Amino acid sequence: MFPGGRKRARESDKDCLRREIREELPKLKLGRISLWKEVTARNKRSGRKMSDAIFIAKTAKGRLAIGDKKEIDRAAWQKPRGIRLTPTSRYIRDRLFPRKQRRR
Repeated sequence: MFPGGRKRARESDKDCLRREIREELPKLKLGRISLWKEVTARNKRSGRKMSDAIFIAKTAKGRLAIGDKKEIDRAAWQKPRGIRLTPTSRYIRDRLFPRKQRRR
């Protein structure tokens, strides 16, 4: 899941993530979260700057009930392949879930 949003004054990255999840998916409860990686790069296609902090949640429990319909229009559990993703999301997916090498 890749929520977006801005940090508020005096809010840590983890606090911001938990607040954004609470706003967008209020029935979802996250376990311990930890920083996986910070990404600062340029998109190869658009040239836009990417600057993201990527966190991993140890567990996620609860329903994917949508909170604010202006923020998110649907939520579903998906396998990491076979869906359209943004360049940043593809980068994350490919690092967390590399394609298995086929034996010849």
